[in-house]
Amino acid sequence: MTSKANSEYEVLSPWAEVAPIVQRGISPRVPDLAGKRVGLYLDAKRAAEPILNVVEARLKEKFPVARFSRFANLAKNEEVVKQDIKAEFEDWVKGVDAVVTAFGD
Repeated sequence: MTSKANSEYEVLSPWAEVAPIVQRGISPRVPDLAGKRVGLYLDAKRAAEPILNVVEARLKEKFPVARFSRFANLAKNEEVVKQDIKAEFEDWVKGVDAVVTAFGD
């Protein structure tokens, strides 16, 4: 039987050494959505779609000539890493002037 008083433990830091990522500021806001293409990013949460439906309807009232495009990530959180949607997402985001996203339970 071993005595706990004589046991040794190695303590490791939870912080990893990583290369620093250059930070950049927030993209400037679009001053007016008239004639712009607005991206609506839909998350897998169940209330996200109804939220974006209302946002789109209200924006259409205020900016009737704005166009809308949706990108849906319908994978559950644990499945997102298994999907390869990065290229598709990057193509989508290049085609919009602004993005609205909703995450809702």
